[in-house]
Amino acid sequence: MVNEVVPTPSRVESLAKSGIKAIPKEYVRPQEELNGIGNIFEEENKDDGPQVPMIDLTEIDSEDKEIREKCHQDLKKAATEWGVMHLVNHGIPDELINRVKVAGGTFFDLPVEEKEKYANDQPSGNVQGYGSKLANSACGQLEWEDYFFHCVFPEDKCNLAIWPKTPADYIPATSEYAKQIRNLATKIFAVLSIGLGLEEERLEKEVGGIEDLLLQMKINYYPKCPQPELALGVEAHTDVSALTFILHNMVPGLQLFYEGKWVSAKCVPNSIIMHIGDTIEILSNGKYKSILHRGVVNKEKVRISWAIFCEPPKEKIILKPLPETVTEAKPPRFPPRTFAQHMAHKLFRKDDQDAAAEHKVFKKDDQDSAAEQKASKKDDHDVVAELKVLKKDEQAAAAAHKVFEKDNQDVDAKHEVLKNVAAKESE
Repeated sequence: MVNEVVPTPSRVESLAKSGIKAIPKEYVRPQEELNGIGNIFEEENKDDGPQVPMIDLTEIDSEDKEIREKCHQDLKKAATEWGVMHLVNHGIPDELINRVKVAGGTFFDLPVEEKEKYANDQPSGNVQGYGSKLANSACGQLEWEDYFFHCVFPEDKCNLAIWPKTPADYIPATSEYAKQIRNLATKIFAVLSIGLGLEEERLEKEVGGIEDLLLQMKINYYPKCPQPELALGVEAHTDVSALTFILHNMVPGLQLFYEGKWVSAKCVPNSIIMHIGDTIEILSNGKYKSILHRGVVNKEKVRISWAIFCEPPKEKIILKPLPETVTEAKPPRFPPRTFAQHMAHKLFRKDDQDAAAEHKVFKKDDQDSAAEQKASKKDDHDVVAELKVLKKDEQAAAAAHKVFEKDNQDVDAKHEVLKNVAAKESE
């Protein structure tokens, strides 16, 4: 007897509300990706083991040099050791943050049919709007989330026609929040610049400045999942952005890969989670870390997060380690690429041959490549440990890597193999 094939709903929300007891096979992740997934509520309550650092920004602009520098050092330490942190006393009013959460939550409370009026068209390249993940990840599996994605700053680059009209406060609340995040980003860039021994305006200038740095918002909606132990809301990835700022609805789900283990981030009231992205890691020649992270789901509560990605212009700027971060002992760890090329290499997982071609163009000097290899080799054991947790088979990525570093059979720390885990921006 042939079983009738029932089409899978196009939105995860519809699938979750259909009454299924088991998730479709296309949402079941490979076993090697499921390590460390347990009850996220129990995980969040654990006080033992490493914890995501909390940075108090009250004194980030203090006139008292000693107090100001203490704040700066704390932020720099978190960026260097973790690449992610809870920001508290960040200066953005709680009332505004609540408006943003209410507006986004209200939109996702609308019937799916209403939200479909804002649907994007990923195959044609139109990624802004309401959508769900297509199967273009490393393993070809789907993620347990729907989302709404759009540019929120600067205003002249925003297409308000695609922003939700319901609720009425969505546009004013989101616009004001984006402006406040942009101001906060300037302060963070300044601290990170000083931490590299640079003038405080340097990093912001390198990522596009006021004119060209784009802020893209992605509201991630993770429905309840009947088998959370088999699914991921967002697969393991690093953010391609310069900085990422995240709000959430106080439902846990963010996990960070730290010192060889998955660590569940706690829900800190009135905080904003901030990630260092690939862009800053590249400019700092690896001093600041872009940490591997993922989003897990649960069967009890819907989770929503609001991520704002601060991104450099796609073609105007060549991303490469700044000259001040490069020495004979610390040669450049990353090849020069535009942001668009970096995204093509990582985010959309273009052909490894295309990536290899990029490497050939930008890495003509094999001696430089060998020097880079020698400097970063001390980190390889840690990277290999991470890879064992995430992927047992990275042959395709290794093939591309061999072209980039012809004599290298090790993994270049986090850049060429680990970051080829299908990176995507979200939590």
